[in-house]
Amino acid sequence: MINLSKSLNATSMSWDINKEPNPCLWKGVSCKPPSNSSVIQISLSGVSLSSSDFLPLVCQIESLQILDVSGNRLSKIPSGFLSDCGKLDGLKLLNFSYNNLEGPLPVFVGFAGLEFLDLSHNRLSGAIDLELDGLVGLKSLNLSLNRFNGSVPTRLGKSKVLKELKLSMNMFHGIIPVEVVGYRNLTLIDFSVNNISGSVPDRIGALSKLEVLILSSNNLSGEIPQSLSNITSLTRFFANSNKFNGPIPAGITKHLRNLDLCYNTLSGSIPSDLLSPLNLQTVDLSNNRLNGSIPTALSPSLVRLRLGSNSLDYVIPTAAIATLQHLTYLELENNTLTGLISPELCYCQKLMLLNLAQNQLSGSLPMELGKLSHLQVLKLELNLLTGQIPIQIAQMSKLSILNISWNSLNGSIPPSVASLKNLVNMNLQGNNLNGSIPENIGSMTSLMELQLGENHLSGDIPRMPTTLQIALNLSSNLFEGHIPVTLAKLMGLEILDLSNNKFSGEIPAFFGQLGALTQLILSKNQLSGEIPKFASWVFVNTSGNEGLTNSTSPESKNKGKPIAPSIVVLAVVAAFFAGVWTLIAVSVNVRG
Repeated sequence: MINLSKSLNATSMSWDINKEPNPCLWKGVSCKPPSNSSVIQISLSGVSLSSSDFLPLVCQIESLQILDVSGNRLSKIPSGFLSDCGKLDGLKLLNFSYNNLEGPLPVFVGFAGLEFLDLSHNRLSGAIDLELDGLVGLKSLNLSLNRFNGSVPTRLGKSKVLKELKLSMNMFHGIIPVEVVGYRNLTLIDFSVNNISGSVPDRIGALSKLEVLILSSNNLSGEIPQSLSNITSLTRFFANSNKFNGPIPAGITKHLRNLDLCYNTLSGSIPSDLLSPLNLQTVDLSNNRLNGSIPTALSPSLVRLRLGSNSLDYVIPTAAIATLQHLTYLELENNTLTGLISPELCYCQKLMLLNLAQNQLSGSLPMELGKLSHLQVLKLELNLLTGQIPIQIAQMSKLSILNISWNSLNGSIPPSVASLKNLVNMNLQGNNLNGSIPENIGSMTSLMELQLGENHLSGDIPRMPTTLQIALNLSSNLFEGHIPVTLAKLMGLEILDLSNNKFSGEIPAFFGQLGALTQLILSKNQLSGEIPKFASWVFVNTSGNEGLTNSTSPESKNKGKPIAPSIVVLAVVAAFFAGVWTLIAVSVNVRG
């Protein structure tokens, strides 16, 4: 240990022999109790090591069982380390993850006691053949997030005691070799994000101890094996983003907690018992070609149910859904569901996201939705909804996204919506709303996007929230008179659409001072006077205003394509969704 300390120049890690002569008291060092005379573990994780020269010295510690050098900048594993540490029969764990290791996978000879090998998050490349075949006791192998290619390796320890095999985020190709089934102790397989093709071997059902199977984001095809339903230990099966087709096998969820088959081409109806097993927590069947009705037998443990972008029809089984006390995410968008939005949905008190958009739902918005006090996202756009916006919607104090656009809602915008202080995006576009915009809308201090176009709104435009950044759309309404000077305070706004109204007078000069503005759409109004000067990056559309005269500034005639909202603004919205998906992972508490 003294030689190792000198090689590392490790005083910054509290490995100072002069201050503490007992290595067992050094940071990251553990010794064998009760005498603490033998070093069994060394952790040098995240200490900014860039040279691998110290590694052979580690092999002089004959009692060593665990070596963790993750989170550094090591670029190679020296041959001296492989030859010398290969003789340490007691060495059980090697963690080289999150480094800069390059080149082919080293050949591991010896290492008779090695059980855990983690080389993930490096830059290792090439095909894998016999490099690991000598590891007779290997139980866990993690090669994820490297640059390996070639076929999926099958020579992973002669004794075949392997329990965990993680090969995700590489460039492996070819089929899933049937030899994998020979490792009967496997509890976890992760082949996600590779280029693996072909079908899943039906013999995979013989892996009687398998708990987690992740095949996401490959080019796998064919039908999902029925034999998976025979694995009583299987709790998590993810095979999303592939090319699987055919029906969903009956009984596949008998023992599962988490199922993700989204973004495939699965067809047929959803098996009547698929959603009913008591342990089932999350199901994602979105973006397939499923048809028929949503089963009425639902697991009381369901936390997340995603069935969007299929061809499901008939009515939403609200009576069954209303009994789901743990349901947090319900996403049934882009189907052909009919009927009403039932007030019974209010019994799902933990709902954070409700997406019923792009269906054929009719009737009015039930006021009982206001009881969903945890709801953050409500998306009901592109349906056939009628009636007024209930004032009780303001009770959803945590709401961040409200989209009820492109329906046939009427009446006025209730002033109570201004109490939604967490609302980031409000989209009421494409309805039959009338009256004026609530005067207190300026108090919505989190609002970044407001879409009110394609309605029958009129009256004065009130002071708008200065937080607006993405867009303010008031187009195709009945507004008239001068463009209000209060819009001059929207210094962060990128898109302003006032088109197809009856605005008159001159285009305000302050528009040219809105530094974030990228699109200004003033077409089809009654504006007059000279078009002000705008920066070259601002797209301005003033067509359909006969009283306007050409500006002497060529910049104001920018007729390029409209510019999308900035990366900064989109990143803010993305961050919100990232938070939502993080909450999914926490609430589900599945095994990684």
